[in-house]
Amino acid sequence: MLGLETIFKQPPKILSMHIEHLSLTNFRNYARLELSLPQAPIVLHGDNAQGKTSLLEAIYYLATSKSPYTTTDKQLIHWRMENDPIPFARITAEFSNKNSPLQRMDVTLQIDKSTGTPRFKKIIKLNNVDKRVMDVVGLLNVVLFVPRDLSLIEGSPSDRRRFMDVTLSQMNRDYVEAIDKYEKVIPQRNALLRRIAEKRSSVAELAYWDAQLTESGAIIIAERQQFLRELESLAQQNHHQLTGNKETLTLNYQPGFLPSFKGTGQLSFDLLGLDLHREMTAEAIKPQFAEQLEKEQRDSIERGVTLSGPHRDELRMMINGRDCGLYGSRGQARTTVMALKLAEFEWMHHHLDEYPILLLDEVVAELDSKRRAFLLERLSDNVQMLVTTTELDIFTEEFVQQSRLLNVIEGQITG
Repeated sequence: MLGLETIFKQPPKILSMHIEHLSLTNFRNYARLELSLPQAPIVLHGDNAQGKTSLLEAIYYLATSKSPYTTTDKQLIHWRMENDPIPFARITAEFSNKNSPLQRMDVTLQIDKSTGTPRFKKIIKLNNVDKRVMDVVGLLNVVLFVPRDLSLIEGSPSDRRRFMDVTLSQMNRDYVEAIDKYEKVIPQRNALLRRIAEKRSSVAELAYWDAQLTESGAIIIAERQQFLRELESLAQQNHHQLTGNKETLTLNYQPGFLPSFKGTGQLSFDLLGLDLHREMTAEAIKPQFAEQLEKEQRDSIERGVTLSGPHRDELRMMINGRDCGLYGSRGQARTTVMALKLAEFEWMHHHLDEYPILLLDEVVAELDSKRRAFLLERLSDNVQMLVTTTELDIFTEEFVQQSRLLNVIEGQITG
């Protein structure tokens, strides 16, 4: 990870990721779509429920292997396929980035009903070679900005953990592997805790799962801390500009396990959360995490759940020292979200040495004229950007003239 001094000394980059062609088959309300995408801003306009958001969802899914709108991939398959013996959806993209002039990624989602019990399967190919999810996450990088991003302020802790996970997973292979392992170990360990409580397993069996949990959990905490440290500085700059330097945004990371910064006699965590200005390594966090699991072992067995760890992390946004989620106005929440999302975009740019793809889903219409102008002025002509809207007149004439306009009607695109 780059230090802050490196981030702010780097000159601007003009390279940008670019999806050159997108193909959808039985994806959401698209039975079939073949679409070439220019480097210029792309404005998808049309009435609601026509397929604008689904197009952005397909690109986001290719980049992250997750949908921002559903928890089950089965819902991505076109409803007309439900009576087919093997319903499937396919997303294919030809894209380029600074490391490759052209690559092809295919993701096929299918439900095999031939065995009696339907089985869901995800098949990923890169240049016609079979791959795992963790092999392809990060080849395409995207930042998605939607009105529901207000959940970063007003939603549950899981919304804010998801924000950290999606961003870091696109950029950091170690993080992808750590979060994958951690999410598999937690339910296994919890099941073992319940068996121990029922006298069906031995406490000694916890040692194996604790070792897995502390190794992966320490990486997650360390990487989240470093990410938030860098993000905070970028977001503060955006927030100062949006508020005329009247408000200061800070990020308060509250890990589900609180290690101490040893060696100075001081804690790196106060009563509220993590001091982002002191960096802790995974190696320093791991033994303390193991000690915490052992300390709370009896309570964990009684409750049947793992009580500490990054699955319980929280992130709070503070404005002038006050929690925006508890005390901020709706206008302050919108400003904070914009500052965060633009910081995410800038953070990716500096680490990648090229711009990620920017997806704006109906977000421009939600902004007042000041925030709308701030957003559009910050975006480079070199960014591949897809914007959805039901109203073209919210954009300036200059922006419309430099954009490609695509009309979306019932899963068909013209323009």
